[in-house]
Amino acid sequence: MSLTHFDKSGHAHMVDVSEKPVTARIAIARGSVIMKGETLTMISERRAKKGDVLAVARLAGIMAAKKTADLIPLCHPLPITKIALDLTPDPALPGIVIEATVKTTGQTGVEMEALTAVSVACLTIYDMLKAVEKSMRINDIRLILKDGGKSDRYEAK
Repeated sequence: MSLTHFDKSGHAHMVDVSEKPVTARIAIARGSVIMKGETLTMISERRAKKGDVLAVARLAGIMAAKKTADLIPLCHPLPITKIALDLTPDPALPGIVIEATVKTTGQTGVEMEALTAVSVACLTIYDMLKAVEKSMRINDIRLILKDGGKSDRYEAK
């Protein structure tokens, strides 16, 4: 298998997707922010000094998905049709689990948009709470599902 972001001379380039059919595509990514139980309680009770942590992180993730092509040099700008972020407090971690679902109807997938949404949502949570806990960890950002297009459906195990 060859890497599609390099031409025959080994130079980076944006992949030509003009001949690919337009299909419905979806990607789901997930990650988490691990923190102390007290920090998680602060989020749940909405006592963070910077405001509603989960609402701000959700908006940051949505905005980031829309800006992915501006951040990742070889990503195509895409007509995104859906971006949804679920931010779920999990006392067992303790922390927040972030899951982003991104959809498009286009010629290339939205995996990078979903991964970017999760990454920026995690970073936003960290930013909003770093004054309280600098030891938080951003963990396991990964693709969970990808469907649509020429390649087979992918589901993480």
